[in-house]
Amino acid sequence: MMMVDLRALPYCLSEEDIRWVRDTIGGMSDEEKVGQLFFQLTASQDETYLRELMEKYHLGGCRYNPMPGAMVLKQNRILQKYAKIPVFIACNPEQGGNGVCVDGTFVSSQVKIGATGKADHAQALGKVSGAQTYATGCNMTFAPVVDITYNWECEEVLARAYGHDPKMVATMGKAYMDGVHQTPGVAACAKHFPGNGQDHRDAHISNNINHFGEDDWMASYGMVYKTLIDGGLDAVMGGHIMMPTYMQQLRPDITMDEMMPATLCPEIMTGLLRDKLGFNGMVVTDASHMVAMTNRMKRKDMLPAAINAGCDMFLFFNDPDEDFGTMLDAYRSGIISEARMDEALTRILGLKAKMGLHKKSVEELCPTDEYCAAELGNAAYRVVAQKVSQDSLTLVKYKDQGVLPLCPEKTKRVMIVSIKGPDSPMAAVIAAMGGPQKKSPAEKLRDRLIEKGFDAFIYVSPLDKILAEVKAGKPFNLNVYFAGKHAISDFTAEQDLVISLFDVANGHPVFGVAKGGGEIPWYVHELPVVGISVNKPTMLSDAPMLRTYINTYDANDDTMDALVDALMTGPEAFKGSDPIDSYCGLWDTHM
Repeated sequence: MMMVDLRALPYCLSEEDIRWVRDTIGGMSDEEKVGQLFFQLTASQDETYLRELMEKYHLGGCRYNPMPGAMVLKQNRILQKYAKIPVFIACNPEQGGNGVCVDGTFVSSQVKIGATGKADHAQALGKVSGAQTYATGCNMTFAPVVDITYNWECEEVLARAYGHDPKMVATMGKAYMDGVHQTPGVAACAKHFPGNGQDHRDAHISNNINHFGEDDWMASYGMVYKTLIDGGLDAVMGGHIMMPTYMQQLRPDITMDEMMPATLCPEIMTGLLRDKLGFNGMVVTDASHMVAMTNRMKRKDMLPAAINAGCDMFLFFNDPDEDFGTMLDAYRSGIISEARMDEALTRILGLKAKMGLHKKSVEELCPTDEYCAAELGNAAYRVVAQKVSQDSLTLVKYKDQGVLPLCPEKTKRVMIVSIKGPDSPMAAVIAAMGGPQKKSPAEKLRDRLIEKGFDAFIYVSPLDKILAEVKAGKPFNLNVYFAGKHAISDFTAEQDLVISLFDVANGHPVFGVAKGGGEIPWYVHELPVVGISVNKPTMLSDAPMLRTYINTYDANDDTMDALVDALMTGPEAFKGSDPIDSYCGLWDTHM
């Protein structure tokens, strides 16, 4: 076991604070000790339910599902009211306050910050995140994400990482953490150790692998984490990520069946994080329902294995009574030793003391309603988002010199082709729930171009025409589809410029199969064509023929305003630098 130094980073506790930690641990029952090991996801804001969580399970930490800030604050007051020891309440403000509550301020995805190349923007993102975290009564950010985009097909990381340069990731991650720490009492938890971004698979549904050996890892992910650790990082989230090359270097005789994700592997969570990097802070697992963790052993074995590997807290019950009982039995039977329990509790309570939670009254642990409303409505935070949008627009590819700037006198008629990706099951559920209809990115762009004097319109594919006719009661007419081909001269006579607008969050673009239609930009040598991705920044892999290609990273109003201004100003208006290799390592994307 590694000794916990409560006088050192990240705690820096006084003798009085250390005495509180020791005395509190000494006075805890077995049930109270085990409860501190758990982070639970709340399923209701009912006071009776929340009271039971705290009084029956003695939780060390809580997370919650998205809801308005006023509801988050109300929930958190109840949680702290019934907590014998103040509870960590964490949120996911990776992109700003919108990860705290639904009415929080979205600032930027991390890849968009990476495109600006400005650490000031990362720090501002952290400041907004920390401020709105505190405003709702939360006290821990499950951020920054400090994964590295080595594999452009790793969708789990693509928008959530600052880019593929470890030095930039370290700089931006540290800046975000510093921004969070501008709000006293809010802790930052970096993720996902030992580092995602190499495997294209999603740990939620499959295994995930970091292929680096020790030297490569220390020069990249290790350097990133060491930068944050030396800067006072409070906590680390362990990812369900295997390191086969590293483990084979440590144990040449290790078998495939013995290979474990980091959260279940002492050589990674203790040997690498604690011993090699010297991390003295608190560790929590990533969510315990993720397949990359659950597929390695029975759950009753998995819970104590995570604690014994070096994780101090376990993220989410499956069944509360079952999981709590499993961990309690493991402690009482000696599977989790007294020394290991004491170490974990010392880190957990040490961090709570560092945050000053133990010195606050129940009423002081959450701010007032008025403070919360003021912070969530802070207009200055919107300005941060606007500046990031202006600095991040990236002209990745520009082979047709003279296409930009756009002007109505040169290319009056602009056809916008809206290209989407596959719908996820969850997206279908959300759509079925109804609610106010928002403008699509294509509609936002069309309206802004019309305001600037263009005759902009959105392309309607033959397949969409067939669907519209069927909905109108007309007979199904497949000839509309097969009649899609016509003379090139007719096609070019209908518009002066085409914008291929990609709104793809996951997977690959769905172009449709209309022969001769406009979905696929086959006509790049017939007309000026500008490809723009307002979401996933790797669309050149699917449309390598594009000769002008832009990444905006989102389609928020600030971004679309900045985009149209830049299109009409010229190439010099695109200030962003590609943070990920948007050419995707493919030779033909450069054509």
